[in-house]
Amino acid sequence: MNKKILLGCIVFSLLSLGCFAYELDMSVDEEIQKKYNSSKLNYEVLPSLPKIDSSSQNNQNTVPKSQPAYTTTAPNVTPVDKKSGIKIPSGKKFPAKSNQTIADTLRIGTNVSFTTTAPVYAKYITIPTGAKLNGVIVNSHRPQMSGNGGLVVIAINSLTFNGKTYAVSGKITKANYKKVFINNIKGKHQYCAGVKKQFKKGETFYGKTKNVAGKMSNIPIIEYLAPIPKLFGAIGYGVNAIISPVTGLVNRGGSLSIPSGSQFEIKLTEDAYVNN
Repeated sequence: MNKKILLGCIVFSLLSLGCFAYELDMSVDEEIQKKYNSSKLNYEVLPSLPKIDSSSQNNQNTVPKSQPAYTTTAPNVTPVDKKSGIKIPSGKKFPAKSNQTIADTLRIGTNVSFTTTAPVYAKYITIPTGAKLNGVIVNSHRPQMSGNGGLVVIAINSLTFNGKTYAVSGKITKANYKKVFINNIKGKHQYCAGVKKQFKKGETFYGKTKNVAGKMSNIPIIEYLAPIPKLFGAIGYGVNAIISPVTGLVNRGGSLSIPSGSQFEIKLTEDAYVNN
């Protein structure tokens, strides 16, 4: 009689664990169906392979380098005698719009430009709307690990108006209406988002095991096994919480791409001199 009871307990334990595995499997399957349309996997999820040009088969080891999207020729600067020139003081701000996309894919040394969107007043002179501020990319990088976003640093080096170009020194203080600190235009930092995402996985797993435990508790013959899946869920949640700071480090930050025509604010970092 004792052997039959023991055998019955083993059978019920195996059945309950099977139900638990089936429930989790179905939950995962439903989650996948929500995120992906299986009929479009070949076209939307998997990237298409580039076509191979037969004429370039002899140069298979050559990796083409992307070319700068914009001119690398700086404008000629008009010399100014500081004694007779008009000073535009350091700290003067210019509202402007970008003449090209500012992105972390731009190479160091690429020239970019901005057009002023309002007149700027200084003593004895007005810089008209439509003046051009020229700059150069002095630092840039793509999104990096540890959640670090893309980066672009622009040094403003000249101002063009009334047909002449003058040497200036300036930096970006706002990009697309957002403040820029120490001239670093950065993509979104994603470390905290990566940590939160890992926590969310633990919460989701614990919620599913809790639901399974609730269903098992309603079945008299296996209700005594109901705490088991909940225990597994608690362990899974704890593991995700522990590893979340580490998994956050393997997340890349956001890419940086500000469309052409976006609003910028440019500030002079040194006194500039122009002719009347």
